[in-house]
Amino acid sequence: MGETIAKNKKAYHDYFIEEKFEAGLVLSGSEVKGIRAHRVNLKDSFIRFVNGEAFLFNAHIGRLETTHHYYGHEERGSRKLLLHKKELQKMQKAVTRDGYTIVPLQLYFNKRNIAKLQIAIAKGKLLHDKRNDLKEKDQKRDIQRAMKDY
Repeated sequence: MGETIAKNKKAYHDYFIEEKFEAGLVLSGSEVKGIRAHRVNLKDSFIRFVNGEAFLFNAHIGRLETTHHYYGHEERGSRKLLLHKKELQKMQKAVTRDGYTIVPLQLYFNKRNIAKLQIAIAKGKLLHDKRNDLKEKDQKRDIQRAMKDY
């Protein structure tokens, strides 16, 4: 993995991550420029299947002031994901099962300088699972503090 542009920290808090995939994105030139300028937010984004193809919805890619209005892009528009057929079928099968969803985890440029999106098959966490995670995080932090002082 190359330079990470945006992470979806909320996904790790709200879901159990089962399996990760790397997907390409169909982007316009102004979108790539916005990504390079780190104007990306994946917080409330999600992935849906439309006619057997995966699309990223509600991901915010900001527009630069230098971009001409004619060539500008829709900031919260849908963007097609590029995946292998077997990966798509595996994800669709997982989504048809109850409780599973596809979430974007992070956006980055790979070694060949191509924008990639890491997505995952995930299962939603319940409130008590989130509380347990926070409790464990606090305990680890306390242990690290105690070790540092010791």
